Amino acid sequence: MKMTSVVKPHEVVRDWHLIDAEGKTFGRILTEAATILRGKHKPSFTPNVDCGDYVVIINAEKAVFTGAKLDDKEYFRYSGYFGSTKSTKLRDMLENHTEKLYNIAVRGMLPKTTLGKQMIKKLKVYAGSEHPHTAQLSKGK
Repeated sequence: MKMTSVVKPHEVVRDWHLIDAEGKTFGRILTEAATILRGKHKPSFTPNVDCGDYVVIINAEKAVFTGAKLDDKEYFRYSGYFGSTKSTKLRDMLENHTEKLYNIAVRGMLPKTTLGKQMIKKLKVYAGSEHPHTAQLSKGK
């Protein structure tokens, strides 16, 4: 009888993955990133261990959005005080806070626990094509 292997946190080997968002659909980029961050692409996936890899997304501002999402979709924030709800259109988020937009979207696809908080820290998003992780990427592949 073959036993299922369970990965311990100190046994996890992390790689670096580069995703170029130019010309790709926004949601497809996010699902790919969430899968890699969670570690589901590995045969040694363990649900209660952060066994995912690092993800670097470049050209984030050049992602493609379908339909009228850029003008219709809104992101809300609420401080807790009455009447303090503020909203921002997707187009404004993409222009001014690209990294935050990707973090919010990918965070929604990860577990809502401390494990999810650990996973989202491994996501690096850059609006342009320049990023400081070239050494890690060449070592990881």
